[in-house]
Parts: sequence; structure tokens; C-alpha cells
Amino acid sequence: MKSTSYYPVIMTRDVEGTAAFYCAHFGFKALFESDWYVHLQSAEAEHVALAILDGSHETIPAAARGEVRGLLLNFEVEDVDRIYEACRNAGLPILREIRDEDFGQRHFITADPNGVLIDIIKPIPPSAEFVAMYDASALPG
Repeated sequence: MKSTSYYPVIMTRDVEGTAAFYCAHFGFKALFESDWYVHLQSAEAEHVALAILDGSHETIPAAARGEVRGLLLNFEVEDVDRIYEACRNAGLPILREIRDEDFGQRHFITADPNGVLIDIIKPIPPSAEFVAMYDASALPG
């Protein structure tokens, strides 16, 4: 299968509020807006997209309708510290304080209004213990 695009779709009761959250705090803009679906694209990187969908909409099979559960979105960024400060200043919940991880990340975790976890990550060199677990092409430069 050759994919031409890939993006997560968050099922929620509050399509407008959820879309506004990602636009206000994470630099997305709406490319399509309706009362039941909003397609968002990063204003800085056109290959980064996210969609918001009314979880009760008829396009979803009845047995699968509902709200998002158990989702963690990872956003790799250039300046994690700047985004951390912006999120704190905006009053977003900080569920994991910013820190460096031996496996090769400087990151923090916040959440959207639906409880979706958002992990903001800057890749950093991993410790010697973790280097061997990486494919060489995946190691930060």
C-alpha cells in the first residue's frame, strides 16, 4: 500500500472547541470546516495534519461511535522549551514536566480538552545504552 496521506482523527462531542484548541496552541489552520468535521493542517509544515470529527456522525459505523480514548499524539519540534513555556503560560495542563530522557527525547506532556495526551518532543542524542537500539538513520544528528 502506498499512502498519499496519513493523519489522526479525533472523535469528540465538541468539534469546534477541539479544532480551536489545536489552532490556538499548536499552529494548525482549518482547511475544511463543517459542524461535524474539521480538517486541520499545520501552518508551518503542510505534511502535518489532524482532523476533528463529531463522534456521533453517521459516517462512523454505529458500533464504533463515541469519543476518543487512549490516544497520545506526538509532535516533534525544533524548540520544545519555547512550546513548553507557551503551554504553561496559556494554562494548559502539564501532565509530565519537561525533561530529558535517556532514550533520546527532551519532552513534556499536556492534554487537549478531550483528554488526548499531547507529547511535545525534541529528539536529542540517546545515552550509550539506547544507541544500539536505533537504526543509524533514526539517530538525531
